[in-house]
Amino acid sequence: MQQNIDDETYLLGLLEQRGLITAEQRQLVILKNKQQQAVFAKQQQGKSGAGKFSSSTEQPGLIEIIVAMNLQLVAESGKFVSEDLIMRAVARDCIMPFKKLDPLELNLDIVTKSIPKSFAINHLLLPFAMSDGVLEVAICDPVKLAVIEEIERANQIKIKPYISTKSEIRKMLAEFYGFQSSISAAESHLARPQVDLGNLEQYVRISSTKEIASSDQNIKAAVDHLFNYAFEQRASDIHIEPKREASIVRLRIDGILHIIYKLPKAVHSAIVSRLKTMSRLDIAEKRRPQDGRIKVDREGKEAEIRVSTIPVAFGEKVVLRILDPDILFQDVAKIGLSERDLLVYRQFMTSPHGIVLVTGPTGSGKSTTLYSTLKQIATPAINVVTVEDPVEMVHEEFNQISVQPQVDVTFASILRNILRQDPDVIMIGEIRDLDTATNAIQAALTGHLVFSTLHTNDAVSSVSRLIDLGVQPFLIGSTMLGAMAQRLVRTICPHCLEKYVRNADELHDSGLPVTETGEITLSRGKGCRHCRNTGFLGRCGIFEIFPMSNRLSRLVVALEAESEIRRIAREEGMTTLKEDAWKKVKSGITTFEEALRVTGSS
Repeated sequence: MQQNIDDETYLLGLLEQRGLITAEQRQLVILKNKQQQAVFAKQQQGKSGAGKFSSSTEQPGLIEIIVAMNLQLVAESGKFVSEDLIMRAVARDCIMPFKKLDPLELNLDIVTKSIPKSFAINHLLLPFAMSDGVLEVAICDPVKLAVIEEIERANQIKIKPYISTKSEIRKMLAEFYGFQSSISAAESHLARPQVDLGNLEQYVRISSTKEIASSDQNIKAAVDHLFNYAFEQRASDIHIEPKREASIVRLRIDGILHIIYKLPKAVHSAIVSRLKTMSRLDIAEKRRPQDGRIKVDREGKEAEIRVSTIPVAFGEKVVLRILDPDILFQDVAKIGLSERDLLVYRQFMTSPHGIVLVTGPTGSGKSTTLYSTLKQIATPAINVVTVEDPVEMVHEEFNQISVQPQVDVTFASILRNILRQDPDVIMIGEIRDLDTATNAIQAALTGHLVFSTLHTNDAVSSVSRLIDLGVQPFLIGSTMLGAMAQRLVRTICPHCLEKYVRNADELHDSGLPVTETGEITLSRGKGCRHCRNTGFLGRCGIFEIFPMSNRLSRLVVALEAESEIRRIAREEGMTTLKEDAWKKVKSGITTFEEALRVTGSS
């Protein structure tokens, strides 16, 4: 017979035996549990005369009481007895596997269609996978094994039970059933679709999970679920892609795309229309690409979402880029710059005039670097003006202008006009042509500090790129403060980091500047529930900063070869992207393979 996890004698005895609590802590829990039971009984007595419409409050379980008490772990200082630790101990005692639920691993159909909704919610059962005809189900109490056996007999199906935490099972059931009910209801009503044309809000508050559950606006609820899910998973992008028979939803997390949902094809157009309405796009135009933006408030936290639609083979694909101010506006000292590079970059930031270029491919973190820089520079005494295509994140300390080519508002034309607006610092989204480059240099010559981006492979190549655009070398040498190239590498998950030994001689031909010989200790992530078994959690920048010294300026004016300029820059202390990547590998920030993937093997 399986023990009940709300049985004081069993659970507290188990936790004490496992060394998770002391005898003194056990007595404190017993006292607290009695107090809670007395409070609950008093509340129920007070409601007894309120009639059948009185709301009933669920009595907190023993595990919830233990977790709320924040009991200090005996073996590990600074850590507390958590629900996760308690349930792992229960699983070992019952000789059952423990399952840490990961929403990215769950299949929507299996969760919502294997067991009836009311039955799953009442008994807190979460079907999460089907393997070789065996349904895998998470439970939070071994007593529920009897219910599992009933399901097996009634449905003639083999079930493998796992132990999970009650809070995770509840959350997953609410999220998946809430999303599924929204999608199913929307699918059944698509015979008479209705789109609220008056609801053209640009500022949208995302409903909480509880609010979504009671909402009748099914597509709105489904979209809010997607946004909530993306925020919780730290996603940078949401891809909604129409296929022949379904609609695929993918999230980009730490630079890698993950398939999240496969939706019925019938709801795809309705979801796209809802997103277009929220971002002030033309819902009737389906043949041309469109761009818009949504500002959302999720539980008091603001973020902006850039919306891009484009016609593809089976309909319209939508990509939503999530611009979180906590990520875009960082302390420059914490974006991953080495001590030398940070010192050089701060000299760029405090210069009275000149041009600073940030280079790298799309998705390399250029916007984060520039916004973080401007945030640090901006004060009431300085006029900061940005020209962007489009404005990525609206910030009240900047004067931001969006490029609109259809009305002749281009980078070049705006630059000519904003010089009359008395700017101190100018940020240009990208130097794409000679007109923009010429006006940027003119701004630097007339005493302004100019930041911009350029698409080149490394920092030194920015000089060649400007010359290719038609800029005179002497103007580059006299106005350019320097350039910075950057990339983003995934950082090793701190929860499963392990050291391992590798022979450095095997790495010499890899392309990274490995100068060590013999055995060298490196780091990697084993893979755990925190990083979804990828071994990585979060990202960090790698940088190459090229300051324009007097000697280098003379080389640029003399049209010296790029290789010679790079050689002198390295003599003066410049660290290349590959060198910075290798330093972060040796420091245990990222892995050798990740550094090689991002910087290339050449």
